[in-house]
Amino acid sequence: APKTTALNGFSSSIFETTEVNLADTTETIVKGGRDLFPLLPKAFEGIEKIGVIGWGSQAPAQAQNLRDSLAEVGSDISVTIGLRPESASYQEAKDCGFSEEEGTLGEMYEVIGQSDLVMLLISDAAQAKLYKKVFEAMKPGATLGLSHGFLLGYLDSIGESFPEDMDVIAVCPKGMGPSVRRLYEQGKEVNGAGINASFGVHQDVSGKATDLALGWGVALGSPFMFETTLRSEYCSDIYGERGILLGAVHGIVESLFRRYTRQGMTPEQAFTESCESITGNIVKIISTQGIKAVYESLSAEDKKVFEQAYSASYKPAKEILQEIYDEVSSGNEIRTVIMHGDRTDKFPVGKIDGTYTWQVGEEVRANRDEENIPMNAFTAGVYVATMMAQCDVLLEAGHPYSEVVNESVIEAVDSLCPYMHYRGVAFMVDNCSFTAKTGSRKWAPRFDYILEQLAYTAVDNGKPVNEELISDFVNHKVHNAVEECCKLRPSVDISCDVQSSTKEIVIE
Repeated sequence: APKTTALNGFSSSIFETTEVNLADTTETIVKGGRDLFPLLPKAFEGIEKIGVIGWGSQAPAQAQNLRDSLAEVGSDISVTIGLRPESASYQEAKDCGFSEEEGTLGEMYEVIGQSDLVMLLISDAAQAKLYKKVFEAMKPGATLGLSHGFLLGYLDSIGESFPEDMDVIAVCPKGMGPSVRRLYEQGKEVNGAGINASFGVHQDVSGKATDLALGWGVALGSPFMFETTLRSEYCSDIYGERGILLGAVHGIVESLFRRYTRQGMTPEQAFTESCESITGNIVKIISTQGIKAVYESLSAEDKKVFEQAYSASYKPAKEILQEIYDEVSSGNEIRTVIMHGDRTDKFPVGKIDGTYTWQVGEEVRANRDEENIPMNAFTAGVYVATMMAQCDVLLEAGHPYSEVVNESVIEAVDSLCPYMHYRGVAFMVDNCSFTAKTGSRKWAPRFDYILEQLAYTAVDNGKPVNEELISDFVNHKVHNAVEECCKLRPSVDISCDVQSSTKEIVIE
């Protein structure tokens, strides 16, 4: 049987590893940076051609980052895009500098057959349909590279596995593809800035898989890389995007906007005190100082409001989050994604920002005073309670702190919410993968409903604050882990309005 690596027990003969203390655990990471680019030829030893298959959320960013990083150190490794002949993305790939004439753009299966590293970045649903043909097309000795553990989850569900004669690795940026490219471009002058990535070595036949995965992550511009397994990754990733990363924050904003307008706020004020408070204030504090810093920044009176909202929201949010995790880990959610993919011809993914909430949001953004966005204590209590509940579900399922923090906190505040702040919920959700955007649409209404039905009614009916719950929050070990990860964040904040070679999606 193929060798597998132990979680957080990895070593590298090429890249320096660092131990970090996260809460009550010690984990091994590799810090990235452009100063490591000269090590890439050694990490990619034996690789002459990298085939990036697909052109969805991740592929354009990863292909361009890899190409640029390798070119910077004079490597002759080619990065080639593989697409279906009828793909509408051919022109987009050409616009990014890939071409058939130079041999860096070609038919999907031809590219797979020629590549030493096959980065399979087509949609999860497409992977489930085409995996057999992909495996058959790969040449002997080639490595299969993934950016999500979904395919393993699907193979597990049908009792199949990867061919045993190949290395199987994953490098999974903790952010949508466009943010992977934007931060890479924006961090060129400060030794790199990008999106953290987890990496996993599922099969290591060659004995070189770990260094290849780390080299891939460094080339993408990841500030730091932490180890996971493909199973742990798909459970936490699919779960996270349905929770606070996408689905839950959408449901929170919709429910709070209605609540605040019922309480007498103008629509513009209601949007400011709900969505803007999250994207323009709360997440910025979390990004640099941690979750508890939001609570500690409040006045004594506002802390009481926060505690009311937190106490009322934590358990309802956790109920939905536990259901999501169970659906993902059981394979049900994976089957749902595949079935949804089968329906897209009849029922294409539609707009989600046409409601009154987001129409008002357009007006608010047009007149925004960036320096004076309020911190609404009630909004903060609801948002933080949901984020903490998401962390707790993952911790109770045995996920390491590095994965918990990245999948529940860092991806939300450093990659996703900046997109919602810039142009609304659809701009955030629809620049993610098919799996993410469909899952977000499915679960957002559940958070909206349960908060409306259980959390806000508890506050309105005068239910006492659960002091034990507040104490658990204040003293939670995850705060230390988040604060340590904040120290590892890049010095560059993502900017969505500067020119970029990445192309964001807007569903009309």
